[in-house]
Amino acid sequence: MAVYTHLGAEQLAGLIGEFDVGALRSAKGIAEGVQNSNWLIETTGHDGAGARFILTMYEERTEVSELPFFLGLMDHLSARGCPVPGTIHDRAGAAFRRLDGKPVALIEFLSGVSVSEPTPGQARAVGEALARVHLAGQDFAMRRANNLGPEGWRRLIDGCGPGGLDGIDPALGALVGTELADLLARWPADLPGSVIHADLFPDNVLMIDDTVCGLIDFYFACTDIIAYDLAVTHAAWCFDATGTRFAPDLSAALLAGYEAVRPLSPAERSALPLLARGAAMRFLASRAYDWLHTPADAFVTRKDPLAFARRLTFYRDNPGVFA
Repeated sequence: MAVYTHLGAEQLAGLIGEFDVGALRSAKGIAEGVQNSNWLIETTGHDGAGARFILTMYEERTEVSELPFFLGLMDHLSARGCPVPGTIHDRAGAAFRRLDGKPVALIEFLSGVSVSEPTPGQARAVGEALARVHLAGQDFAMRRANNLGPEGWRRLIDGCGPGGLDGIDPALGALVGTELADLLARWPADLPGSVIHADLFPDNVLMIDDTVCGLIDFYFACTDIIAYDLAVTHAAWCFDATGTRFAPDLSAALLAGYEAVRPLSPAERSALPLLARGAAMRFLASRAYDWLHTPADAFVTRKDPLAFARRLTFYRDNPGVFA
């Protein structure tokens, strides 16, 4: 469920009328997503030939002050040829408007589907696309701190409370305690940085065969270590959903695709095992916090933090996977 706010036909038609995209033909709620309300919009198009868009209403978990960064980044990357949807600005030139007190944006529709069992060819294409985003983002003028960086992990873990992690699994508290201390002590401060996606899971990539048609959901994007973003993507793409099975062919393809566009420096390459442990910790921490704090009757389905505890253990025990 990802339509948290109901909008009537008259409201939607009036809103779409503020953009030069033709008249509203249809609007269908989109089930994917966990933070915002989304609709697939069809209009007559500004030339009468028909057009499709995504309408997003930003709910309470999105900071309105950060929308210029997110939407501006999407426009920046789209203008530089990355497969990223741009925003449709309204007749006054604004990237987002307000409706019922909530910000809304109209975004380009991109074709493609999200894969659940990626192939090496698809993993390679994702690596190439991610590298292009990193290169294109280096001259993006705006900055946003990563509030889910190492100190963010500590806050989330602290927020789980005494015994909270062990209530999920008896061994989880000890694993997190040891790993988090080591990561905080050794986290690199001198690697190249730029804007990063920070959440490039398969459901945020639209593909047709081995072609990346769209990179979406930039609402965790921030300014941080570039190679960390590659580590996040590695953790997201190179394991099964439970984190039990590692796919070396996907790992090799993802890394080869990335380096075909943006070769890693020796320092970045040597840091990848640590960065991958950090990537696993980031999602373990947020999932554990949500696991303990999400009400039973919430729309959002809790995600298993142990899937990333298993990834964390794998990266700890197999640093040579990035060699």
